[in-house]
Amino acid sequence: MIITTTDTIPGKEIVETLGMARGTVVRARNLWRDFRALLRIVVGGEVVEYTALVAQSREQAIDRMTAEARTMGANAIVGFRFATCGISKAAAEVMAYGTAVRVEP
Repeated sequence: MIITTTDTIPGKEIVETLGMARGTVVRARNLWRDFRALLRIVVGGEVVEYTALVAQSREQAIDRMTAEARTMGANAIVGFRFATCGISKAAAEVMAYGTAVRVEP
């Protein structure tokens, strides 16, 4: 699956636009991870617990978006973006989205 932030793919022709594909992940707080992160915040430096959590959430959202695009018959996604929002004080959403298309050389 080709995924690009641009609206076109060099060397490929979009032969069919299939619609929006999206993948969403909602993650809740974890007391143990938050405690370790708080210790890092006090000491200073990168909060690796949250860095890892964000990276995992993004990858999972991309995987879900790609799976949805495949069920639509797509072999590429153009206009790819991320969106995030807080669901509550204890949970956040990460969404990956883009336009599912079929491309040919």
